[in-house]
Amino acid sequence: MSIVIPFLVLLLVGAFAAYHRMRLATWAAITAAALAACWLLGASIPATVVAIVIATLIAVPLLLPAIRKPLVTAPLLKFYRKILPPLSQTERIALEAGSVGFEGELFSGAPDWDVLMSQPKPELTAEEQAFLDGPVEALCRMTDDWDITHVRADLPPELWQFMKEQRFFGMIIPKEYGGLGFSALAHHKVIQKLASISSVVSSTVGVPNSLGPGELLMHYGTQAQKDHYLPRLADGREVPCFALTGPFAGSDATSIPDFGIVCKGEWDGARVLGVKLTFDKRYITLAPVASLIGLAFRMYDPDGLLGDTRDIGITLALVPREVEGMDVGRRHFPLNSPFQNGPVRGHEVFVPLSRIIGEENGFGEGWRMLSECLSIGRSITLPSTASGGAKSGAVTTGAYARVRKQFGLSIGRFEGVEEALARIGGKAYAISALSQATAAAVDRGDVPAVPSAIAKYHCTEMGREVAKDVMDVIGGKGIILGPRNFAGRSWQAAPIAITVEGANIMTRSLLIFGQGAILCHPWVMKEMKAAQDPDERAGLEAFDRALFGHIRYAISNAVRSVWFAVTGSRFGKAPGDDYTRRFFRRLNRHSANLALMADVSMLMLGGKLKFKESLSGRLGDVLSHLYMTSAILKRYHDEGAPVADRPLLAWAYHDSVHKIETALSAALRNFPIRPVGWLMWLLIFPLGRRAEAPGDRLGHRVAALLMAPNEARDRLASGVFMTPCANNPAGRINSYLAAAVAAEPVERKFLKALKNKGIEALDFASQLDEGVREGWITAEERVQLEELRAMTLDAITVDDFDAHELRAATYYDRHRPDGTREAA
Repeated sequence: MSIVIPFLVLLLVGAFAAYHRMRLATWAAITAAALAACWLLGASIPATVVAIVIATLIAVPLLLPAIRKPLVTAPLLKFYRKILPPLSQTERIALEAGSVGFEGELFSGAPDWDVLMSQPKPELTAEEQAFLDGPVEALCRMTDDWDITHVRADLPPELWQFMKEQRFFGMIIPKEYGGLGFSALAHHKVIQKLASISSVVSSTVGVPNSLGPGELLMHYGTQAQKDHYLPRLADGREVPCFALTGPFAGSDATSIPDFGIVCKGEWDGARVLGVKLTFDKRYITLAPVASLIGLAFRMYDPDGLLGDTRDIGITLALVPREVEGMDVGRRHFPLNSPFQNGPVRGHEVFVPLSRIIGEENGFGEGWRMLSECLSIGRSITLPSTASGGAKSGAVTTGAYARVRKQFGLSIGRFEGVEEALARIGGKAYAISALSQATAAAVDRGDVPAVPSAIAKYHCTEMGREVAKDVMDVIGGKGIILGPRNFAGRSWQAAPIAITVEGANIMTRSLLIFGQGAILCHPWVMKEMKAAQDPDERAGLEAFDRALFGHIRYAISNAVRSVWFAVTGSRFGKAPGDDYTRRFFRRLNRHSANLALMADVSMLMLGGKLKFKESLSGRLGDVLSHLYMTSAILKRYHDEGAPVADRPLLAWAYHDSVHKIETALSAALRNFPIRPVGWLMWLLIFPLGRRAEAPGDRLGHRVAALLMAPNEARDRLASGVFMTPCANNPAGRINSYLAAAVAAEPVERKFLKALKNKGIEALDFASQLDEGVREGWITAEERVQLEELRAMTLDAITVDDFDAHELRAATYYDRHRPDGTREAA
């Protein structure tokens, strides 16, 4: 036994040092002391000597720079340069445009949770809250989604005017230019509330406050451009759009074929230097009504009018609608959600160089501008839209499931419906936390490239899943469109959010891990910069520091992965209370798993990793759910750790952790180099997979929260339009919940009398009369049952129409019931 002890000590000291990420010198000192103790305490002297030799052979070469750099670092630097994936200029700009927030901690393998928990709770100012309670509430009350989507295929003039007067299009524009100067959090809250009543209204407000002329001018416009355009954008005199996507350049925006030739032309009666633009864009929101069109194109100077560079690069311009050569006004029809969206085309459209955003400072800088601003818009508009729809769907469907009866029971009491309600509630809670977290990141001054991709992808995907489950629960109520339907349009619109701002397949398989592996990793970017340093000596020095920091980090993550797996993540420093501390510890384990998998994948696959999109997507799922669960836990503690919210928190958390293990398992089983996958399985799942999807008992508790008045349900509904009015069937159904619950004992008593007392009346009113006459219910209880019947009828009734009401107006005008026909 004494022979084994020195080697066991060597192994345990190494594991201890790796877990705590000690420096090599510290490990060497502790190892020397431990082996000396073995010697003195009677361990086998030959075994101890061998252990000392092993430790010396590791420590001495690595501790001495004169040996380490030429014999270890320099050869590894040469090898690294060979496997380093080539980065195009556009990829480099996109990487440099993003900043790293807490997602960097999740990639470290040892998250510093104090960084997360010390972030201030996101809160609105009094002015922002007043705007939500005033103009936003008023706009929601004015919104008739059926009139917008079916009758007009547009917003009515009074809504357009109200939004302009109240500066809805200028929420992000500073007050000195006439805008509201709101925070990203306020922007998120406004879009969330509007989306709960109409996705057409929310997108109409969201686009001018997202990527477009306003944001681009604020960051990159000249002072003259800001002074001229921003006040006009803020008060709605100018309606903006931004034309980026074209038939041959969708998600690959850097390949746009649209071009502008530098030349001289006529502008306002003078001959000036400008660009002649030829372009073909599609899917451009607000284009049919826009007066100011932001345009991305590739700028060329074949005659050298600006200098020696012929291909200047992607550039952004502001083009007036009325300029000669513009073809704008036609509309697309996106899945029965008729927000203003359409193509923009132009042939040899001339604009002066003063219309280039930033003027001479903007020549060829378009891709950098887009990269820096795309993530901010992606962080807010689409996640907030998903949050509004999911939260409204959750509380409304919960109320509907309580009010709607089948076989004498509320349909929400059936386990199949409970499963759907649990998914709806848990995902709505997660979407809400994730969308708010990314908005808060923008307010902290981050450019959240990776979190914005996470929020866009997962909020819209979960939003689609919530919409599907809502439709399943409400059944026929959902599939019959009309003013009473609160869910059908959301179901139709769900694929739109999946598609825009970068298709979700691309976002998952390319962006999240593709950017995260470089931006968020604590050492990779440093190694890449060192390897590309033209100063060989400085590059070697920087690479040496980064390399051995990376090695220490990688070994630590391997040790931490095994330790957390065999101990069930029961130990380790973690924040939170007695309920959530175990959740944080579990995330420590999966953070180490992700970091280890990322390192192995980059080392083994090198530049080929870029093309292994299935692997990239699965590792992106791990990072995404780590970020999402962090946002969920932060929200829970920001709100005072309410006990009533625990079922929602637990369901969302366990769903994410189960998906993390599923993604890791799939990545390992399909790893391109099979023996490496087998070895990694032993480090990550030495005792097998343990995470399970949320169980039935937890699902029952979540469903029960949605189907009864309580504080957790109220918090979930916070920030969406639930006012019970004629244009808001969701608000009306939600308002019935308390009365329906209160009436249930009387209803059960009355139904028992119907069954057992021999009531002879057949219609409901006569049955109530007989029940009161026979003394089975009181007159007050009769009123209560009448009110319950009226509420139930409003909740379950669907619309019907005269045939001509469902025909397009152009068809109806040409086929009138009186036999007359309008000339075509």
